[in-house]
Amino acid sequence: MISQILTASVIGLDVYKVLVEVDINNSLPSVSIVGLPDLAINEAKERVRSAIKNSGYEFPNKKVVVNLAPADIKKVGSYYDLPIAVGILSKNGIIERNEFEDIAFIGELSLNGSVRAVSGVLPIAAGLFELGVKTLIVPYDNAKEAAIISGLNVIGVKNLSEVVNHFNDSSPEHKKLDFTVTNNEEYFNDSQVNEGYDFKDVKGQQKAKRAMEIAAAGAHNLLMSGPPGSGKTLLAKCFPSILPPLTFEESIELTKIYSISSMVNPSHPLITKRPFRSVHHTASAIGIIGGGTNPKPGEITLAHRGVLFLDEFVEFPRNVLEVLRQPLEDGKIVIARAKMRLEFPSDFILIAAMNPCPCGYLGDSEKQCSCSEFQIKQYRSKLSGPLLDRIDIVIDVPRLNLNELMEKPSGTVESSCQIRERVIKARNIQLERYKNLGIFTNSELTPKLIKKYCVLDNECSSLLKEAVKRFNLSARAYDRLLKLTRTIADLDGSENISVSHIAQAVQYRSIM
Repeated sequence: MISQILTASVIGLDVYKVLVEVDINNSLPSVSIVGLPDLAINEAKERVRSAIKNSGYEFPNKKVVVNLAPADIKKVGSYYDLPIAVGILSKNGIIERNEFEDIAFIGELSLNGSVRAVSGVLPIAAGLFELGVKTLIVPYDNAKEAAIISGLNVIGVKNLSEVVNHFNDSSPEHKKLDFTVTNNEEYFNDSQVNEGYDFKDVKGQQKAKRAMEIAAAGAHNLLMSGPPGSGKTLLAKCFPSILPPLTFEESIELTKIYSISSMVNPSHPLITKRPFRSVHHTASAIGIIGGGTNPKPGEITLAHRGVLFLDEFVEFPRNVLEVLRQPLEDGKIVIARAKMRLEFPSDFILIAAMNPCPCGYLGDSEKQCSCSEFQIKQYRSKLSGPLLDRIDIVIDVPRLNLNELMEKPSGTVESSCQIRERVIKARNIQLERYKNLGIFTNSELTPKLIKKYCVLDNECSSLLKEAVKRFNLSARAYDRLLKLTRTIADLDGSENISVSHIAQAVQYRSIM
């Protein structure tokens, strides 16, 4: 009778049950692993052999065959070590148990038998729990992460001997040890304000601050243009401090993404703050959208539910900027390969900053621009019309004058906390309005919902018609302008969109 041990395979964010089948035959001593394993799994045979011997147990001097079923799913990673070792120990009679129903194992083994932490534990735990697994045995350092899943019995082990002792509770020398980690929301901290940067420390730039508030309230994309040193980067870094707190469900969703990217803190695994991903302009398209031999999330997925900040926007290669089109529209990225098709979430707010020209001083009040018209045109050519259509707010961030620069801090300057309160209030209005519709913010409105929730009177329609004609707006830009007016109205606590809301929204697109 073969030994069967349950584990899992992660492809993208999807989890599949994998059954580790172990058989031992009277033949020449060897270890064979089949079932589409990668190189890390093939190397597991040496790690498992040494781990079992160095833990004081006998490794079978026979032919060991390990099958990872189903055989048509690619198996990647080192977390198959522990289930393979348990299968061998069970088949060899060292673990006095043959049935492991509803129990799954993951973990990498070191040569001395200790169990090392692995990546992707949270999505594995969540996926296996949904598939009916009740108990998960994981490396001790991953136990807190797995225990985030409510209702799942998590057992953290430090070495292979503890696994054997856990199941051989009938022997006096094998005392059953309890490694269960209690769950879960104790790790969730609602204090998510970015304390490092605050809008009260930003001098002047009232229009830019108002634009940031609108962008945060409706989850709108924003582009800032201005000379060097005008405060664009500081404004962007302050932006997360006015975003509403994560819900617990959003926090788990983010932690799954960061877990498969090996970016969680074992002592505090739950992601409790909205991500702020600042990407250098030398980043590749794959680095931005994700992919690779074994596809991993890119920066747009790591920025999910948070902010993707692209400084020096036009310095990015055009092909890199163009890959942002679909994610900005759909809130997800689909990576298609010959043998697989993966979907990663990418519902983020894009905050971009750029200089108006190569020298940076076009339109500056103090320093004259030295660029030719051709240079300016070539510089801006990286920003295509379709990409700009997907950016709701475009603002000019001018140089601070001397009085603003030398101004001493005063109590009249609004802090991020004060702005954040208005943002949360506007978000709550949207949550109530779109309840049961599957969307949460104005930026997600579909054309059908725009007609329902962005109703205009004759005066508003007339002003909007003039704006569309004057700035030659596309159908997409027109819809995004309506979404922007809806957010401005929500910040004002107004049920109906007024002329002033449209006028303000037009100001934030006129620079295009």
